[in-house]
Amino acid sequence: MRYLPLIKFNQRSKNGYHQSRSTKIIPYPKPGRDHTRIGQIRCDVNAMAITWVQALDYDKVTIVPHNGSCAGTLIEKSGYFAVQIPTAAQAEPLSELGAENNSRFDNADKMKNVEIFYKDDSRVPLIAGCAAWLVCKRIPEPHNEQSYDLFIGEVVAAYADERIFDGGRCLFEKIPDELKTLHYAAGGRYYLDGKVVDTKRTPISGE
Repeated sequence: MRYLPLIKFNQRSKNGYHQSRSTKIIPYPKPGRDHTRIGQIRCDVNAMAITWVQALDYDKVTIVPHNGSCAGTLIEKSGYFAVQIPTAAQAEPLSELGAENNSRFDNADKMKNVEIFYKDDSRVPLIAGCAAWLVCKRIPEPHNEQSYDLFIGEVVAAYADERIFDGGRCLFEKIPDELKTLHYAAGGRYYLDGKVVDTKRTPISGE
């Protein structure tokens, strides 16, 4: 499976800017990574099922991780996070990641069986098998973060599985159900994207 760069902004490295497109699938955790210790938990990689994710602008998103969570602490310390779009094939592990009793504070092995990869030379961990990934740089807004648990991120890179998204369009009418993206309702129930409904409206330029 190949990953299609949707948006690839220049990323700063110690040698300047780079546009590398290599994908590395590696075991968790990434060798040589810096680790953040929260209490007795070595919190270096974490994933959180979040319902409250919203596009703020063309290149900005907002997320609301739980107050005091491992995920929120990692974002504050590293300055980066990733928004990842899960597929139907990931429904069960996604529910486990979002379980109330499966906090990284309570379960040090929470991420042990989650396949992680790193795109290009980024140090932001991504979960294999998703439909799309947004790598985001935190825009510090202390009032929003402390009062509302709301983080703002600038999208510095975006990728998609080209089986699901190609030519600027989602291919939901052509792909099998297991590749379709999930929409959470409640009580462990998800819905999938349904049929296409086309209208006669003239497409806006650039759509």
